[in-house]
Amino acid sequence: MSNRALTAKYDVNIWWNEDDHVYVAEVPDLPGCMAHGKTRDAALTQVNDAMRLWLRVAREQGREIPAPRAHLAVA
Repeated sequence: MSNRALTAKYDVNIWWNEDDHVYVAEVPDLPGCMAHGKTRDAALTQVNDAMRLWLRVAREQGREIPAPRAHLAVA
């Protein structure tokens, strides 16, 4: 599976950081994988790049890559 296909399966949490005046995007299943941007879209673009890099480095270092956790949608 390509990095692009795999990154689409991970949940991303995005929130506003009042102290830094940026949106922060975090991938809970990939420890330490975070990014930020001035808009939600910018933060999401940046975190997608960060996920691809996180996965590439994990593979290069022979680290286990966590499977995306399934989450129930709540409405």
